[in-house]
Amino acid sequence: MLGLYWFLSYIVGNFMTAYFVGKAYGVNLQEERSKNLGARNAGSVIGKGAFLWTFLGDSLKGVLIVGAGRLLHFEEWEIVLGASLGMIGHMFPFWLKFNGGKGVATFIGVGLALSPSLFSMMVVGSAITLSVTRSLTLSMLGGFLFYVGTIFYIDKLMLYFPMLVAMILMIFKHMSNIKEALEKRK
Repeated sequence: MLGLYWFLSYIVGNFMTAYFVGKAYGVNLQEERSKNLGARNAGSVIGKGAFLWTFLGDSLKGVLIVGAGRLLHFEEWEIVLGASLGMIGHMFPFWLKFNGGKGVATFIGVGLALSPSLFSMMVVGSAITLSVTRSLTLSMLGGFLFYVGTIFYIDKLMLYFPMLVAMILMIFKHMSNIKEALEKRK
């Protein structure tokens, strides 16, 4: 049962909300602007409504994965691994040649569902960094630092290790955005 949960977590992550939102608007987001299947690109190309639908769909799949694991009474580490596989499924969907979104909305859903108090540190770190840098991309990095720092502080590294791996993959997916944001600061 556990193996099936992990497999289905990756498959649920493969549901690319932006792909279907784009189709509903007659737009192939893989050919527009950043060519990314995420909320940010959907919003940039189609508008605020597309951003909102994509964000909600991608974050809700993270909540669904965590909720299903809890409903099935899996141990917390098993749920964290499933949630991480969902994030990886979003970033690397097999049916789109492993070219998906960047994972932020799915991470938000997962983070809130796993531990709202821990996720609040992500929000605090992002807010502080945003107030200094005025960059959403760099504020995400600040939020990650607070989130990871809190994981170390509460001594939950082993529990959240799969999430940290998924977060590192998210950072790699954002490298072009990070470089661009840093260039603007020069």
